[in-house]
Amino acid sequence: MNFHYINTIEKRKTADLLVLPFVKGKKGVELASFEKIDPFFATPIEMKDFNGNEGELISLYPLEQPEQRCLLLGLGDIAKLTVEKLRRSYSLLAKHCQKFKLSKINLLVPELDQLDENQIVQGVVEGLTLTNYVFDLKGEKKEETTLIEDVFLIHPSKGILNTAEKYFTIAEGVYFARDLVNGNADDINPQYLCQVAIGLEKHFPQVKTTIFDKKRLEKEGMGLLLAVNRGSSSEPALMIIEYKGNPKSKDKTVLVGKGITYDTGGLNIKVSNMETMKGDMGGAAAVMGTIFTAASLGLKVNVTALVPSTENAISSTSYKPGDIYQSYSGKTVEIGNTDAEGRLILADALTYAVEHLQPTRIIDLATLTGAMIIALGTETIGLFSNNDVLADELYRSGASTYERVWRMPLFEEYRDQLKSDFADIRNIGGRAAGSITAAMFLQEFVGNVPWAHLDIAGTAYLEDGAKRYNPKYGTGSGVRLLIDFLEKL
Repeated sequence: MNFHYINTIEKRKTADLLVLPFVKGKKGVELASFEKIDPFFATPIEMKDFNGNEGELISLYPLEQPEQRCLLLGLGDIAKLTVEKLRRSYSLLAKHCQKFKLSKINLLVPELDQLDENQIVQGVVEGLTLTNYVFDLKGEKKEETTLIEDVFLIHPSKGILNTAEKYFTIAEGVYFARDLVNGNADDINPQYLCQVAIGLEKHFPQVKTTIFDKKRLEKEGMGLLLAVNRGSSSEPALMIIEYKGNPKSKDKTVLVGKGITYDTGGLNIKVSNMETMKGDMGGAAAVMGTIFTAASLGLKVNVTALVPSTENAISSTSYKPGDIYQSYSGKTVEIGNTDAEGRLILADALTYAVEHLQPTRIIDLATLTGAMIIALGTETIGLFSNNDVLADELYRSGASTYERVWRMPLFEEYRDQLKSDFADIRNIGGRAAGSITAAMFLQEFVGNVPWAHLDIAGTAYLEDGAKRYNPKYGTGSGVRLLIDFLEKL
């Protein structure tokens, strides 16, 4: 999607559609702009067949105008308008354009007293761009889908163009993550992720990528990652992707993303929903998408992404329930269930981050537990943290981006469920409080470093259908949240 700037409505170019925003104010339905427009466009309001409700659309077909049609877009009650309401209204606009194959639009940008210019552009552009996405296995858009290609922003301030391009860049990072999640598991394997990580280094001079292959993992002693990999024909890998946006600073955020490229459950084989398990690397996709976006924006921060990656497959060499494996930290782990594999590979990566990367803070993202979906559904990310300041910062970024998080407890009493008769810790604590005990397991490997765990099991993959500006299947959950968090450091 390309954004262009027009300073007055009179200077607009030929296009498929003109979009005019309206709100419900004290005087009834009002144009959400200080622009003066052709009186013709006010006629439908005077006829009272347009109420300006949130997401309400009405099409007009004016003669002798640069556009084939005009669309009145309702934004709802002006007193209740938020960035999220703008996202949703402009998402409906994007779907309308796709339905009627409208690829070039002139858009009068709203002017509202209760939202600043940045917030308005954020809502408008994210609503359009996050919806303007389609995935095809061949990497090409489907013939039956017309995407918006050009948006001409009509507004007195030329500065909105830079802001629009910023939020489009963030959306591209979301696309990056969505494409990884949506790809075939046979294609998006650990070796493919390694090539993507190397591609980031080639594309951005501030990015350096280091790959640990199987031999290096064996040399390092990453026993948990190697154990999970035992049943797979694809070799495991650990990717270390460093972005130095502020080399003079010692502040460093380490992101760790679960990279299980396909999860059968191992010998504790899954009994349902296995067809969605190519999405079990949603955490890896999110942290790689975040590096892509941070580098594209040139953020003045230092971020390192760690991606431990393998399949959790089944063969005669699969790791076994009841056996004990040694982690990179030296702690021994009894396997209570081979389908609790994500926390195992994360444990080795978290230990590596603590011991070698001098992190100021660590944030891991993972499609970790089905229990998280039971607890919070598909609307909310589960947040677990050992640090109140970090948890509060993530909460605020979640509210800003509407990738909302909800903090869950890490009371020490839950640790009892992970006790083992033979090892230092067990990898599963039973059905009760499953998401909490999974987070308690991870906490064992972060020491005293400020740490947050984001369980995106419910938000990263929507198998039941699209929701607002998130498509069916891979959503890219976590990218916008993390970029907002990094921007505010």
